[in-house]
Amino acid sequence: MNKAIKIVIVIALVLVVGVVFALKQKDKGQSLEPAAVANSEKITESSPGGSKNAEVTANLPRLVDLGADKCIPCKMMAPILEEMKKDYAGIINVEFIDVWKNPEKAKEYRISIIPTQIFFDASGKELFRHEGFFSKEDILAKWKELGVELVKTK
Repeated sequence: MNKAIKIVIVIALVLVVGVVFALKQKDKGQSLEPAAVANSEKITESSPGGSKNAEVTANLPRLVDLGADKCIPCKMMAPILEEMKKDYAGIINVEFIDVWKNPEKAKEYRISIIPTQIFFDASGKELFRHEGFFSKEDILAKWKELGVELVKTK
């Protein structure tokens, strides 16, 4: 191959990588608000500890954890979510969605890594998202940073 063809191939590869990167950034920048608003009315979900269904109250800030019951970091999140669900009942809604059992939810919430925690305000607007394990202390600090003061109900 001559030098000119090699240069053209390198330039073509750089352009392809640039286009892919730009498309990924565009997807990350899209708002989840339509899905979040649709889900803020009434949601049934699977609790981290099992398959029991629970109804989520509308018009409260929400923490949605998307994971799987067989994923190790997700299993580590389960007791934290259950504790928060009990301690802050009526103040925030805490939800767990198993994306291995509900793969359409992974697409709906546009997640690529589990666990992913998404913080929503009372109107359903996404405020923040975190990928990976998130400790209870970090979750509480993030709610405080977002302007939601959490006081235990029990």
